[in-house]
Amino acid sequence: MDEEVMILFEEAEEKFEKALEHLKNELVRIRAGKADIHLLDGIVVDYYGNKTPLNQVSNINTPDARTISIQPWEKAMIPVIEKAIMEANIGLNPENNGELIRIFIPPLTEERRKELVKQVKHEGEQTKIGIRNVRREILEELKKMKKEGLSEDLEKRKEEELEDMVKDYMKKVDEMLEKKEKDIMTI
Repeated sequence: MDEEVMILFEEAEEKFEKALEHLKNELVRIRAGKADIHLLDGIVVDYYGNKTPLNQVSNINTPDARTISIQPWEKAMIPVIEKAIMEANIGLNPENNGELIRIFIPPLTEERRKELVKQVKHEGEQTKIGIRNVRREILEELKKMKKEGLSEDLEKRKEEELEDMVKDYMKKVDEMLEKKEKDIMTI
């Protein structure tokens, strides 16, 4: 029975970590007005008939705070990459000079910053809902285990342990949101 409880808590922690990882990935995609190569994550290009991630056909870097530079390994890829960025509909316009592609990140307006902060808060709330759902599942499992012979003391101890874990993860979510909001609101 103790081993089952241990496995249950390992699974819970795994789910909590996945929720944080998902939030991290979502926050990276929210533009904070600064050049960030992760804005291009998820963009794939047609490379000789294969859908290939952009970062596997080019070097991507940020020469300054407002520019993303994409240096394709083959010049023939420039129009293909440009098209993929336009089709990704991420609100960025690529410019090419025949050698490389530059994306200039425009400064955000105050209104746009506030919209992005709302989006960040929404993502954070979705993550918190996910964490609370996992907590509910674990509590239900503990109740079932109690009916199957788990001692009341152990159940109570594990419930408290679960609450501490949830508080910990909620705090991590809040820290991530705070950092991203600060990023967005800093001009």
